[in-house]
Amino acid sequence: AHFLPQGTPTPLIPMLVIIETISLLIQPMALAVRLTANITAGHLLMHLIGSATLAMSTINLPSTLIIFTILILLTILEIAVALIQAYVFTLLVSLYLHDNT
Repeated sequence: AHFLPQGTPTPLIPMLVIIETISLLIQPMALAVRLTANITAGHLLMHLIGSATLAMSTINLPSTLIIFTILILLTILEIAVALIQAYVFTLLVSLYLHDNT
């Protein structure tokens, strides 16, 4: 009864139960994939820019300072993204739990 809307025709009941069960199982996986992708993308970008800063440090000092400034700004952005991701994670988990109680 938890997986079915009121007034569901009898022939559709088995299919709707399967669809709702799959939906409930996929929600946490989709949340995990999104969080993993956001964290990985930010760390990868920071690693690439950090490597570019080290490579440029022996070649051209003004360029190194510009790239290092970009790295600092990206770090600040990553902190903001981490806070937003924590908020989204908490909000979605509470919505998922509310929908399933």
